[in-house]
Amino acid sequence: MEDTFLDTNGIRLHGIQAGPGNGPLVVLLHGFPEFWYGWRHQIMPLAQAGFRILAPDQRGYNLSDKPKGVKAYRLEELSRDIIGLLDTLGKQTCYLVGHDWGAAVAWNVAMAYPHRIEKLVIMNVPHPAVMLSFLRKNPRQMLKSWYIGFFQIPGLADWLLRANDCAGAARLLAGSGKSSTFTEEELREYKQAWSKPQTLTSMIHWYRALVRYPPVLPVDQRIHIPVLMLWGKQDIALSYEMAQLSIEFCDQGKLIFFEKASHWVQHDEAEKVNRYLLDFLGGD
Repeated sequence: MEDTFLDTNGIRLHGIQAGPGNGPLVVLLHGFPEFWYGWRHQIMPLAQAGFRILAPDQRGYNLSDKPKGVKAYRLEELSRDIIGLLDTLGKQTCYLVGHDWGAAVAWNVAMAYPHRIEKLVIMNVPHPAVMLSFLRKNPRQMLKSWYIGFFQIPGLADWLLRANDCAGAARLLAGSGKSSTFTEEELREYKQAWSKPQTLTSMIHWYRALVRYPPVLPVDQRIHIPVLMLWGKQDIALSYEMAQLSIEFCDQGKLIFFEKASHWVQHDEAEKVNRYLLDFLGGD
């Protein structure tokens, strides 16, 4: 795996690259509160299959730039970061894979820049239109999404997650998965990333920007490229009821449920997830 820094959309993002330079490009987008390390189980299997992998630390995370202010973390800016990465690499298109917030960015990129994405893989995040509808009308999902409101309190969430060597952030991450999802060694890697200056605040700004600057969905909200959705049913934050409604927004969509997996499906079911990825990305 190769460390790299790439200029995009007026900032510089750190990332990991792997695989043959002339292989089809697969961009892996992590979510909150991970960084490129969230794809540790997928990077080498995909690279060894002949794909060129880019797993960036998205803006605000780990070694990437951390622009000041909430407005810098609007979904439109996050999406432009990904298109800018393709431009910097000289690639017209890529395969795009996203989990959690990375999946929210991936959905938006696929709607706003459909000509730049060959295939889309989404893990445990609904289509934006479905998510907005459930947040407004579904009491169970409103309760599950309590943390979005908590993150709006200036400074409080930042301090609570950062205190005592990021113990709060580690509890949040570990508690949202199964007992086997994250080892102590892996949590130490996350703590190292979170402890960098301004990182936790920048990460939380993604949620603040979502509320203060809600994204404007395009007129055409359908996804016209092939889509694979992988969903762990034991997700404590996002109801699996949204998955089928999301795949109905896709012209060529396939939905796979993992009955025993948590929100962190790419960790809990790494081998199965990798087989589905290779089959989908390598198929016609």
